[in-house]
Amino acid sequence: MGKRLIQQRRGRGGRYKAPSHRYLGKVSYIRNREPTKGRVIDIKHDPARSAPVAVIALENTQRNILLPAAEGMMLGQEIMFNHGNVSIGNVLPLKDIPEGTQIYNIEINPGDGGKLCRSSGGFAIVVGHEKGKTTIRLPSRKFKILKSTCRATIGKVAGSGRVEQPFVKAGKKFYAAKARNKLYPVVSGVAMNAVDHPFGGSAKPGKHKTVKRDVPPGKKVGSIAARRTGKGKKK
Repeated sequence: MGKRLIQQRRGRGGRYKAPSHRYLGKVSYIRNREPTKGRVIDIKHDPARSAPVAVIALENTQRNILLPAAEGMMLGQEIMFNHGNVSIGNVLPLKDIPEGTQIYNIEINPGDGGKLCRSSGGFAIVVGHEKGKTTIRLPSRKFKILKSTCRATIGKVAGSGRVEQPFVKAGKKFYAAKARNKLYPVVSGVAMNAVDHPFGGSAKPGKHKTVKRDVPPGKKVGSIAARRTGKGKKK
C-alpha cells in the first residue's frame, strides 16, 4: 500500500500547521495618517521573522504596535509617524524622503502597512521623485515605481549578519524550519522507494514527469500542466 506522500500529509494540516500562537502578532504601520509620535518600549525576537521586532507605544493612546527594528534603534527612542526629520526609525511618506536615503518596510499601496524590505539587513534606496511617483531600488537591484504617498521607515532592518552565520548542524536547520512550518529535510522523489513516491524505485523515475491539472494530490508531482517540455530553442 505504501504511505501517503509528504504533500498529502502536510495538506491535511494537523501537526504540520505553523505554530502561529507563538508569533508576536501583526507587524504593520498605523492606519492613521495624521502626525503621531511613539516611543520604543521593547525590542523582541519573533519566531515568525528573521529580524528583531520593536514594540512601540503610541502617544495619547493605550495602543502598542509592532514594527521591524532598525539597525541602531534603541529603547526609549522617539519615533515620528507621517512627519519629522529624516532620521533612523522615523516613518515618512516617500515624497518627504530625499534621494539616496536607505529605507525599509515600504508600502506598495498607500495604507497597506508595509510590504517590501522587511527581512533582516534589508533596505531599498530612494532613486528619484517625479509627478507623484517615486522610484526606489530594491535589494535585488531592480527598480520599482510607487506612489509618493506610500510610507517607509528610514534606515535598514536590524540583524544584517544573520545570513553570514552558518547553521553548522542539521539539527539547527531543522528547528529553524520547524518554527515556521517549513519542510526540512527535503528528499527528492527519485531517492524514495516505489511505494512512497511516483518517481521512486530503480526506474528513476520511469514515467512521464508531466501530469495534467486535475490529477489527485498523490499523482500531482513533476511538471504540472506543462505547456512544453525539453530544452528551449536557442534564439
